[in-house]
Amino acid sequence: MRRLPRRAIAYLWAAPVSLPALAVAVLGVATGARARISGGILEVGGGMLRPLLTRGVPGFPIGAITLGHVVLGASEIELTESRAHERVHVRQYERWGALFPFLYAAASLAALVRGRSAYAGNRFERQAVSGDRRTA
Repeated sequence: MRRLPRRAIAYLWAAPVSLPALAVAVLGVATGARARISGGILEVGGGMLRPLLTRGVPGFPIGAITLGHVVLGASEIELTESRAHERVHVRQYERWGALFPFLYAAASLAALVRGRSAYAGNRFERQAVSGDRRTA
């Protein structure tokens, strides 16, 4: 019984990021993407998401990205291969809510200042790569 309110709070806390991502997910499905709910998380892969993610940021193709409780993937294969990694990001959103994108950007900037990669040096990415169940 106690888990239900806690779960609802987690969804509400991440909703400012999840809701806009739902609009992108709908566009993906309208252009041939496949959608499924896995563990309470909406995963959408394929369709117009492939070019959007893989070519949207020049020089940095994205296989999958988590936005609150929505995971957008270039393909279903990308979603499957990155599921454990993206689940860590979902937990990070559940902890930090709408602040998470700003914290993530700050962590990337801090990594760059230290001479590291904005992605590989980002503490949130290092945590997701390690599969750490704690949230940064």
